[in-house]
Amino acid sequence: MLSKKILPLVLVLLTAGLFFAFRSMGSSNPPTKYEKILTQVGEMLEEAHYSPKKIDDEFSKDIFKKYLVALDPDKNIFLQEDIQALKKYETRIDDEIHGAPVQFFPAVNAIYQKRVPEAAEVYKEILSKPFDYTVDETVITDADKLDFPNNEAARKESWRKRLKYLALERYSDLLETRDKNKGKEGFVSKTDAELEKEARDKVSLIMERNFNRLRNKFTEEERFDILVNTITSTMDPHTNFFPPVEKRSFDETMSNRFYGIGASLRNDEGNIKIATLMTGSPAWKSGQVQVGDVIMKVGQGKDEPQDLAGFDTDDAVKLIRGKKGTEVKLTLKKTDGSIKVVSLIRDEIVLDESFARSAIIDDGTKKIGYIYLPEFYADWERPNGARCSQDVAKELVKLKEQNVNGVIMDLRGNGGGSLPDVIQMVGLFIEEGPVVQVKDREGNPSVLRDRDKSVLYGGPLAVMVNELSASASEIFAAAIQDYKRGVIIGSSSTYGKGTVQRNIGLDPTSGLMASNDLGTVKLTLQKFYRINGGSTQLKGVLPDIVLPDQLEYLKFREKDDPDALKWDEIQKANYATWNSDMNVPMLEKASEERVKNNSAFKLIKENTAWLSKVSDKEYPLNLKKYKDEQVSIRSTVKQMENLTKLTNNMTVKSLPEDQNKFAADKDKQDRLNQWYKNLGSDIYLGEAVNVMNDMINQASLAKKQ
Repeated sequence: MLSKKILPLVLVLLTAGLFFAFRSMGSSNPPTKYEKILTQVGEMLEEAHYSPKKIDDEFSKDIFKKYLVALDPDKNIFLQEDIQALKKYETRIDDEIHGAPVQFFPAVNAIYQKRVPEAAEVYKEILSKPFDYTVDETVITDADKLDFPNNEAARKESWRKRLKYLALERYSDLLETRDKNKGKEGFVSKTDAELEKEARDKVSLIMERNFNRLRNKFTEEERFDILVNTITSTMDPHTNFFPPVEKRSFDETMSNRFYGIGASLRNDEGNIKIATLMTGSPAWKSGQVQVGDVIMKVGQGKDEPQDLAGFDTDDAVKLIRGKKGTEVKLTLKKTDGSIKVVSLIRDEIVLDESFARSAIIDDGTKKIGYIYLPEFYADWERPNGARCSQDVAKELVKLKEQNVNGVIMDLRGNGGGSLPDVIQMVGLFIEEGPVVQVKDREGNPSVLRDRDKSVLYGGPLAVMVNELSASASEIFAAAIQDYKRGVIIGSSSTYGKGTVQRNIGLDPTSGLMASNDLGTVKLTLQKFYRINGGSTQLKGVLPDIVLPDQLEYLKFREKDDPDALKWDEIQKANYATWNSDMNVPMLEKASEERVKNNSAFKLIKENTAWLSKVSDKEYPLNLKKYKDEQVSIRSTVKQMENLTKLTNNMTVKSLPEDQNKFAADKDKQDRLNQWYKNLGSDIYLGEAVNVMNDMINQASLAKKQ
């Protein structure tokens, strides 16, 4: 039996199927793949999106503008005459979404394929001659402040300034290296002219790789996928279109499991190289794959191998991963120059370094438990697959066995994930009650509850967040805050993603199943609300204790996206706050006093404001002015990096059972040991520990009274 919430989606998909059936009956030309995708996406957006925008001429104009920029983000491929030639399609895109023959994309694609080779010739010509860095001129790198060039001469000038800036960066670095090493034995000191040419050669190599990718990898289908994604993300930033291979990659991210060969890759001057091998993986077991090998081609079983020229690491990874038990053939260039074809059978790879982990911060008098959760992962395909709520519960049990005085949950950088797991995870810290409210497009609210009355951990709790803590992280932090169960510590606000998405296959016969030949839409269907009635959308969660943050000046939160859904509120849920002696205003006041008297936090705030100004401007193409500016920027950035490290490191210990967690894999164990070391010098964790100590002292005083 289908639930009432799922039934409308099925009807949408069935309607799409009937639409195509009747359309085909009335026309001798059946819809093309592109027409099917556009129309099904349009049906889905209009009939099922939480808050759909009207797909009309105004929507079409918006897509027209955004898509051309998405194809040419630096605005140095298309000319104004191209934009004018395409203007006749400006108000037609909505018609194509509603079933009209697709004409806009083929027209754009034809012009794009013509202009890319022209641009390739432009960069080659410009880089063939030396640049004059004594000229006092500037370049604007923010494409939002630029328009498409009026003519060929203007496009060439745009390329000249961009290439000059790229070469200037490298030329300045080469001059600096020469000055530092001048006089050293064995160092060959080159002339200014030689270094200037070397800088241009480096930029030329970058451009060659980029245009190789545009020619060999950036296919017509990929350009069409960008159009569809432009349409979906204009509804809201989190409604996205996934072609089949992208959907598989999304699922792998959620579960932290995939089927592959167990090797990490890196891009080295245009070559895809083996960076590391996972112990016990197919690549490691073969004995034929070594770190440093260049992957030249990837073949699927008996199929013709795909040349990786122009590919980046993400592209290569998608080719190498696949279904369990299938064959992948790597054409490798070994470090001795020989070429070797290695056949490997894909097997399950578990990204266990992305799972929850814990540590103990011990100052000699108190032991603070620390749990790091990088994401709310959930492996839905396996009955015993990894679930973050279960893993966090295990870490809590381990910490309780060590008699910790308090627990810090670190959700910094956690972009969210599984909703059921965040509900269960909140339930580890509270008695039975509502955790989050959800509202659909019809305005019907529902309350998602923790129904387990037991509490796994009832002691002092702090939750660390930052600008990158989103979605499920915000639900967790908001619930802990609303219940007054713990204190939230972090930047001025979290990310602000308060919407719910579901993956829906485009093929009408696939219903709500995953991907298929046409692709999948991750569709926004509902909106999250805190149990206090306010949405986490746009505003995010405002921490109880705010710390100056080095990422504050970057404009990447939900509120910085013009297509983001708005904030609103609904009725408060019925819940009782946690009965504790935590005095948040006192904790906040004590932390404010420490931060105010901490020179590092003060400088972080000042430097962040300065970097915000210099990151949004024109850049000099004069060598002296560029070097002077870089001295200021580098010293500020370096100072920021040093400021985030404590002068006196905290004592961070692994739990007894984790001391040799990755003994079978030295690289993993080394990374884990480095993680413990980094925690000990983290200034933000240091202040969280200070707050936790205040909480513990509060609880101790309350007991004495």
